[in-house]
Amino acid sequence: MLSTIVNIVLILASIALIAVVLMQQTKSAGLGGAFGGDTASFTARGRAASKEAKLQKITVILAAVIGVLAIAMMIIA
Repeated sequence: MLSTIVNIVLILASIALIAVVLMQQTKSAGLGGAFGGDTASFTARGRAASKEAKLQKITVILAAVIGVLAIAMMIIA
């Protein structure tokens, strides 16, 4: 019973991690960034940076949860 619950939580955490990683923007601006293609205002950049920081924190937390759950699955099995 416990193994099934941990397995379901592990699957849900994995799906959430995939979704959070896909919501993040790439770090490089590509070729457009080399020629000044970024025209966003400072406030828009600040909000985007805030959103990115939150997504990065959630990514780290979910990765840690998945690691702990994987170890728990090994101990239970």
